[in-house]
Amino acid sequence: MKIKVRLLLTASGLLLLLAVGIIVWIYGVFYRPNVLDGASRHIYLYEEDDFDSLLQQLKDKNLLRDERSFKKAADYYDYPRQMHSGHYVLEAGMNNKRALQILRLGLQQPVRIRFHNLRKVEQLAGLLSKQVMADSLSLLEIFYDRVWLDSLGLTAETLPALFIPDTYEVWWNSSPEKLMQLFSRSYRQFWNEERRAKAEALGLSPVEVSVLASIIEEESNVKDEWPVIAGLYLNRLRRGMYLQACPTVKFALNDFSIQRVLTEHTEVVSPYNTYLHLGLPPGPIRIPQKSSLLAVLDAEKHNYLYMCAKDDFSGRHYFSSSLAEHNRYAQKYHRALNQRRILK
Repeated sequence: MKIKVRLLLTASGLLLLLAVGIIVWIYGVFYRPNVLDGASRHIYLYEEDDFDSLLQQLKDKNLLRDERSFKKAADYYDYPRQMHSGHYVLEAGMNNKRALQILRLGLQQPVRIRFHNLRKVEQLAGLLSKQVMADSLSLLEIFYDRVWLDSLGLTAETLPALFIPDTYEVWWNSSPEKLMQLFSRSYRQFWNEERRAKAEALGLSPVEVSVLASIIEEESNVKDEWPVIAGLYLNRLRRGMYLQACPTVKFALNDFSIQRVLTEHTEVVSPYNTYLHLGLPPGPIRIPQKSSLLAVLDAEKHNYLYMCAKDDFSGRHYFSSSLAEHNRYAQKYHRALNQRRILK
């Protein structure tokens, strides 16, 4: 009898040890905190990435306390067969079960994309490719897709008007098509009925407002001058005068490093040269900001027809209603350029 009791106790003890061992194993593999508080807990998975790529990324960022337990948990959940591209955030102290649940179900976190102060759509594509999964080439292909442009009433020349500089929240693995839809939606939201009515009152379309805004941005870095410059160019347009905007010449020459626009520059053959062609150029010469668009819509009413950079090189301008007054300011500015030996 005593032997049976002893055997029973031994068996019970072994079963208890086995149960404890299983519990410890389950806890260690699935429930023990395993994500370390690394400098970056952001994981980016591309379509072509496999489980080894993920492990390498976790290793490079020193995010796992125990890689072996993570592998075991992944095998149990058959995760390698359920990988999804995307941007994921693993919180410090997270266990394998929760981390793999996020990765298996594709519970990614959105990213914020930002852009401003860009001249070319190509620059935008390059910048976006550093913030989302899509590469710059695939972005440019959809940006210049004829079907898209036609549906939006745009051309390759007027395309920069579509992009409203701002901060956008998107999925990191959003397709170029999805991003184009986002920008199109933002464009429509900005150009609401009130703003379209303001543009119409000025005799401009939304795209023409963008064209004028882009010129104004290149004319001055001083934002409080923008409504004044907008009013000036609107005055010239209404009078049928050439805009004679130096930035359009620089754009036509593809050289914004020019500090002194010379007569030879103003003779460049280009539809963007507003010294040779009346009215606005075919499209924006940069991607205009919201503030410059609003400066055009709220252009200051005055009688100015001319502007000249101040000779103190402050970035500000003299504004004139008469050519004689403008020429006096221009002479002062040219003398200052000569004194500083700025010849081109």
